[in-house]
Amino acid sequence: MTDVKGNRAKGPAGQADPDLYLRVVERRNDGVVIRGAKAHQTGAVNSHWMLAMPTVRLTEAERDYAIVAAVPVDAPGLIYVYGRQPGDTRSLEGMIDVGNAGFAGQEALVIFDDVFVPSEGVFLDGEHEFAADLVERFTNYHRRSYVCKSGVGDVLIGAAALIADYNGVPRASHIRDKIVEMSHLNETIFGLGMAASHESFPRPAGNWEPDPLLANSCKLDVTRYPYEIARLAQDLAGGAVVTLPSEQDFAHPEIGPLLDKYFSGRPDISTVDRVRILRLIENMTVGRNAVGYLTESLHGAGSPQAQRIVIERTTDLEAKKRLAARLAGIAEQ
Repeated sequence: MTDVKGNRAKGPAGQADPDLYLRVVERRNDGVVIRGAKAHQTGAVNSHWMLAMPTVRLTEAERDYAIVAAVPVDAPGLIYVYGRQPGDTRSLEGMIDVGNAGFAGQEALVIFDDVFVPSEGVFLDGEHEFAADLVERFTNYHRRSYVCKSGVGDVLIGAAALIADYNGVPRASHIRDKIVEMSHLNETIFGLGMAASHESFPRPAGNWEPDPLLANSCKLDVTRYPYEIARLAQDLAGGAVVTLPSEQDFAHPEIGPLLDKYFSGRPDISTVDRVRILRLIENMTVGRNAVGYLTESLHGAGSPQAQRIVIERTTDLEAKKRLAARLAGIAEQ
């Protein structure tokens, strides 16, 4: 969905380079040829299909940008430029320093270098008047789906509780209070996402759409709460979360035993297990998986102001004012 956009003060038709938003450059009897690029495409390199669509409201002059098309990921003309992530080369350095050796994510810039799409894969072509509704309805689903960050939060809360346990202080009052705060923030995200689905409504086509006010409220919370959860996890982890020696140092025949001694916590917990959980917290809050948990939480499915705009538009403020006036004994105007 996300075009590269170029000059943010201009729409697609106002760009110095017309390819900065995905567009149709040729129409044939059996399909269309599209050119442009889509940025920050999570999971693109291990998907089977992509569904490309507009990212902004469009005008009549921008009808060539009104394109929705399904494209197989190996279609001729598609180019993937894999994005860098903090600490990504640690994946080549062992099993502990990577923090999460089993799972990771990736994003790519996807370049459409004159990609042909057969007619059966084209769902919108030139009908610019539908672009705004399409973007808004898609983002309702997408913003509600950010309830997934509560699942990542569950892992980070568990890691924070484990490091407190390994340090021997799981019952300290300030430790328990911070974990309660983390849980409260995480469950607020989860609750709003579930509420958006519970309050969904049917469309004539037969699909059910999440409540837009609740979906956007969920996503707006996601732009903030994971950062606080991550801050509290780092608070509980201590400075070692970003100053640990490397896995190779721990394996060194002379230095390793000293590190094992001086980075120990509870005597019944191995130093290597303590290091593993610290590396996981590092990975999730400043390392490779912080991309998905923090920055993606901020900008994915639209940056915070996009949610605020929808919240303002979908809040029935006049109804709330009538309720207040009625209880205050003010006659209807």
